[in-house]
Amino acid sequence: MKFVKNPLRPVLIIVFAYVLIVILFESSLGYFQPEAASTLQIGSFDDAGNLSQRVVARLQSDGQLYVAANHWPRAWYRQALENPNVQIISESEAGGYIAVPIDGEEHARVDADNSLGLVFRLLTGFPPRYFLRLDPATTAE
Repeated sequence: MKFVKNPLRPVLIIVFAYVLIVILFESSLGYFQPEAASTLQIGSFDDAGNLSQRVVARLQSDGQLYVAANHWPRAWYRQALENPNVQIISESEAGGYIAVPIDGEEHARVDADNSLGLVFRLLTGFPPRYFLRLDPATTAE
């Protein structure tokens, strides 16, 4: 009996390898949470009021502070949507903020001002990108 090659096998191997690379990259970022001058810690609260902190990129656009959910794991983002009172800690600031989801023209502007490179998008598996504007809690309505 002759062995019949499956023409889809190389494609499936490539897809599996790519998915594995994305999982490893995302897991390593989540585990190590690298901090730099361009990052900050955002603390979001779950339904029970427990604080969960995550390192995210610190973004600026039009004089406003933003953070983005650039990865598939995004529990902190969902928590910030449910409870927009968040805590921020960075080298230059700390305090309470109100996380405001953005869309439309503001989303397009912030995305253009803080674009991601192709390699990063490739390594993260091209997740949809969502932004939160961080308004100081003392001036928020």
